[in-house]
Amino acid sequence: MMMGFGWIGLVIMFLFWGLLIAGAIFLMKSIFPGVGSVGGHYGDSQLSPREILDQRYARGEVTREQYLEMVKDLRELGNR
Repeated sequence: MMMGFGWIGLVIMFLFWGLLIAGAIFLMKSIFPGVGSVGGHYGDSQLSPREILDQRYARGEVTREQYLEMVKDLRELGNR
């Protein structure tokens, strides 16, 4: 009688599919690193509001006037 691979075949099959799924997840995380992270699309969840504002100003997303106004607002919020 031919029994096939039995338990060994079952283990190999689960390992194969598990590695295939883990590889696909790893590939997707490396292609889209910011997706699914908490804290926005820049991956800055560990930064303080002031650090985020500094980065936005450095990237040119806000003007000097907007930056100074936001810094003032952050200071006022910090004193409450």
